[in-house]
Amino acid sequence: MKSPTEEELEESIKELSEYKNRLEKEVVTISNKLKMPQKKINSIINSHSELNQIKLILSKLKAQKENIDSSLI
Repeated sequence: MKSPTEEELEESIKELSEYKNRLEKEVVTISNKLKMPQKKINSIINSHSELNQIKLILSKLKAQKENIDSSLI
């Protein structure tokens, strides 16, 4: 399998970050409609399995991008 290019990694990171932000915003919007306290909203976001998986993938992609960047120097 071919390694992704720096541009492909950047695009993946960008799109996944946008998705994560939309998902977080959706959770906040729904929670606010339910008049939940901010502490509870933060707890929901921090324990949300899909958001946690996205954060893990993003960190791996960023590390992979840094490895590409450092090998170019």
